[in-house]
Amino acid sequence: MDKNTIWAIVLSTLVIIGAYLLMPKFMGNNIVQEDSQSVTVIDENAGTESNTSNNSVLVSDSPSIFGDADLALSAEEEEAPLSEEKITINTGCAEIILTTKGGDIISYKLVNHLDMDTNDGIQISDSINEMNRTCALAFGTAGNTIINEYFSYEKIDDYTIFFKRNFKTKDTFGNEKSFMLGKKYTFMPNEYMFKLEVMIHSNDGKGLDFNGVAYTIRTSPQIGPHFNAKQNRYENRQFIAYNGKKAKRTILSNGQFKKYDKDLLWGGIGGKYFIELVIPTDASIWNASYYSSQIEQNDYANAQALFERKAFAGTDVMDTYYMYFGPRNEKDLKIYNMPENNNWHLSGHRLTEGLQSSGWLSWLETILKWGLETLHKIIKNWGVCIIIITFILRVLMMPLSIKQSKSTQKMQELQPKLQAVQSKYANDKQKLQIETQKIYQEAGYNPASGCLPMVFQFIILIAMYNLFNNYFEFRGAMFIPKWIPDLSSGDSVVSFNFNIPFLGNQLRLLPIIYTLTQIFSTKLTQATTPGGGGGQNEMTMKFMTYGMPIMFFFLFYNAPSGLLLYWLTSNVLMVIQQVIINKRMSKNKPSKPVENRPQKTLPPKGKKK
Repeated sequence: MDKNTIWAIVLSTLVIIGAYLLMPKFMGNNIVQEDSQSVTVIDENAGTESNTSNNSVLVSDSPSIFGDADLALSAEEEEAPLSEEKITINTGCAEIILTTKGGDIISYKLVNHLDMDTNDGIQISDSINEMNRTCALAFGTAGNTIINEYFSYEKIDDYTIFFKRNFKTKDTFGNEKSFMLGKKYTFMPNEYMFKLEVMIHSNDGKGLDFNGVAYTIRTSPQIGPHFNAKQNRYENRQFIAYNGKKAKRTILSNGQFKKYDKDLLWGGIGGKYFIELVIPTDASIWNASYYSSQIEQNDYANAQALFERKAFAGTDVMDTYYMYFGPRNEKDLKIYNMPENNNWHLSGHRLTEGLQSSGWLSWLETILKWGLETLHKIIKNWGVCIIIITFILRVLMMPLSIKQSKSTQKMQELQPKLQAVQSKYANDKQKLQIETQKIYQEAGYNPASGCLPMVFQFIILIAMYNLFNNYFEFRGAMFIPKWIPDLSSGDSVVSFNFNIPFLGNQLRLLPIIYTLTQIFSTKLTQATTPGGGGGQNEMTMKFMTYGMPIMFFFLFYNAPSGLLLYWLTSNVLMVIQQVIINKRMSKNKPSKPVENRPQKTLPPKGKKK
């Protein structure tokens, strides 16, 4: 290996290290805290205080008589000392655990979707702690602490539970008012969607107002499965906001607490394969929305959406939210687009807008997905389907590859003339352009003809990347036992008891094979690429041959094996294709003219030399 090659490898490695070290500094640490004032919540039963950040005082109320019998607390409930109780509900899709502390969800486990790390169901209510729970309420703005008081509850049936508690407030002028807060959860068998009703009854009819906000409702602190953001760069968390026309997706970086200041009909948090959506029946009640990714615990940033409810005047209010906690795939989301397809009879919310999107290439991704799913009806192995559809695409793109190679060969033939013109008119740019164009016209060559096939192949590459990186069906899909048991995660041949910088603790074979085939493919392609010149041009060629594949090795090391399998198959087929094209091009390549050599003159017969 010569000096230039070594320099190319060293420089590419430095670029990778710099990206890993500097990216967090530029991508994160944008903390925006909302102004909030201190509020004290006093639990008279326990004699404790907790800060909820506002400008009023909240105190547990004594029994009150409410007009609505369902909302009123009985004397027995008020007199009995409250403590934490946990209630479990199983819908067949999820096992949910609720707590009387705040009337919140502390576990939401999807029983039909396995977490490979825990060998248990996926935990949608991840990273739960004392100060942050799923569907928790905070009085006032999004920056305030959640309600931590104990609620009494009534289990209406196997799928319905109602939490309730009385509170009393004092504003900054010392005016006292009391109200009752209720939270009613309604689940359904075999449904990822459930309903949450927030009920508030004001004794004095003055409503609830903390700086223009009544309360804030939130999603889970984090969505499972757990992932290491520093190593798994193919997984992220997104804040999703739908405004009635299209959904906006904002990728969360660490240390954020930001206001989303645009209108939305529903919103939530999405991971690669799972999603939490909050859909109010009346979005006009919302004051503002926020997304948070501040460090919660164990250096694991939360990923959470928070929605403020506007302050209200009057006696009673009941806000209804439909909550979808489940797979982020089209099959489970599209049933809520038509009322006859779901048990809640919901329609018009277009929850499929919450799916991952390729933007303007979505149509192409849909076609590729259809082809993949059609193959899977015949061949029940997604890995084999990936290989076959990659082969089909390569065959379809073969004419474009041949055209590109012909264009490259034509460019090679024109190089001597182009270099002569460049040398002759080095100081006259206008004349150089005219003469260069004349050479192209005489040869019938269009420089753009070699670019168009590359553009088309690049578009296919982007669509395939989005499909294979996010396709839900690859999750848990086995290709080769003990090597590639899950196409949605990296392959593994050996696990170490220590972490290798930038790579993790797994020895993966697919990235190694991919890198070797990439180097070989680049060498074959360069065999038909116009050469010439040393120095900077040679350095660039060395970097393309060795530096780029090494960069990709680090970037793709923890990529989903389904995505790497596509790239690897594409590389192998490209190598075979390039060998065929090179042989074909060499046959059609014009032979070099035979040089005129002086013939040896023989002396006349009878004469000595």
